[in-house]
Amino acid sequence: MAVSQDEGMTAESQKYWTGDPSELLRVGEGFRLDELDPESTPGYEGGKSKGAEDLTSGAAELDELQERLFARSRTEVTDASVLLVLQAMDSAGKGGIIRHVVGSVDPQGVELAAFKKPSEEELAHDFLWRIRKRLPEPGFIGVFDRSHYEDVLIARVRGFAPPEEIERRYDAINDFEKKTTDAGTRVVKVMLHISSDEQKSRLMRRLERPDKHWKYNPGDVDERLLWPKYMEAYQIAIERTSTDAAPWHVIPANRKWFARVAVQALLLAALEEINPKWPLATFDVEAEKARLAAS
Repeated sequence: MAVSQDEGMTAESQKYWTGDPSELLRVGEGFRLDELDPESTPGYEGGKSKGAEDLTSGAAELDELQERLFARSRTEVTDASVLLVLQAMDSAGKGGIIRHVVGSVDPQGVELAAFKKPSEEELAHDFLWRIRKRLPEPGFIGVFDRSHYEDVLIARVRGFAPPEEIERRYDAINDFEKKTTDAGTRVVKVMLHISSDEQKSRLMRRLERPDKHWKYNPGDVDERLLWPKYMEAYQIAIERTSTDAAPWHVIPANRKWFARVAVQALLLAALEEINPKWPLATFDVEAEKARLAAS
């Protein structure tokens, strides 16, 4: 379904939301992670089948908006881009978001960065050094599969950095994200929130299926034993780094279909805020038609 040049999110892709997903899922004052039900679908009145409808119709809109953004960057001077930051406990569905949501657009306009354990070179620099290098170029949708937040999450839980350094990093992140948004990048920060029981079930399914063994990491069980500490670290990070420039959106993710619809809605909102237009031809279209016909 095409989206007109001046049209925002259409009724076709938002008919089961009771309000603006960007506001419904945004972290507000007094937010408590332990009070959010991972099974819930806040603001969404449709079930799984309706979610599939929305995901399909939203994919067409997302694809066109992304193509407009990319096309505009190839013909005009622009600073606009979108950065999706995905954070979650293992098996929460980051891969499904990348495959089923981001994967619905032309891959030539997407830049994916999966941040793993820092290399020796990266450790020789400030923690944001490797992050800055992977920010999306104008016209692109960037995706961080894990991100700079690992440096205040696992680093806090595992004691990889002293408390005073963790405190410094919160402020450094806020400053970095403010400069990033000021430069023209819409930052969409998402935590996919699953329950410990749901994670256990998903990890067990990986062990029960030979075709999923490659996705299983024995270290995930070690991290599960630290679940309360991770939830505390997420709570603190969300409180310290949810800003007007780059707010956090926490999405209940026990229901994979809802998490995908919700992230898609946030990306649509970011692109609609940019409202990229198809670039105008820099040549005489009719003259070129005549030349082509005569060739």
